[in-house]
Amino acid sequence: MPRRTPLAFLAAALLLTGACAGPPTSRPSTVPQPTPTSPAGSAAAGSVGAGSPIGADSMSGIDVVFLSTMVGHSERTLQIVRLARDRVRDDALRTLAAAVEATEADELAAMRGWLPTAGPGASAAAHHHDGHGDDAALDRLRTAPDADVDRVLREVLADHQRWAADLARSQVGVGRNEQVRDLARRIEQSRTAEVEMLRGTP
Repeated sequence: MPRRTPLAFLAAALLLTGACAGPPTSRPSTVPQPTPTSPAGSAAAGSVGAGSPIGADSMSGIDVVFLSTMVGHSERTLQIVRLARDRVRDDALRTLAAAVEATEADELAAMRGWLPTAGPGASAAAHHHDGHGDDAALDRLRTAPDADVDRVLREVLADHQRWAADLARSQVGVGRNEQVRDLARRIEQSRTAEVEMLRGTP
């Protein structure tokens, strides 16, 4: 089956979820978020910002789909880096993986806090984030010999983060809620930088 583009994925997911719930609206709230512990200057340091409130303007269905999709994607990212972190040999790669883990844990806390403010459409949308379900990649990393773990992690994580960057780039163009679009911009920038670092590491 051919892989859908991120924009096509967002459109298809919106069609699956939008009709039953109507456009959800957000209400002002403050989302508690952990302070990221990523190294200073890291390409992965794309923190949402502690205590940033979601805007009072309404969230569109596409915003909800993006957030629920990125929740699933970030959950899988954490699985990837945690699976490999104790086996990584290269210091630079270990530092990058730690920064990715800290940043995405921070973003995940924010997105999980925002979704309940988005109305009933959020729970329906949460069932349609299938773009990150790369179980074969996890199995490949899990079974990699110690001598190959660094190389396999770079390849698996680069592919995974590239998809997130593409999805976030699409969201910037079609999203309605400005704070969600700002998060998408940060995700696009940080994941693109991570992919460049992963691909550029010998």
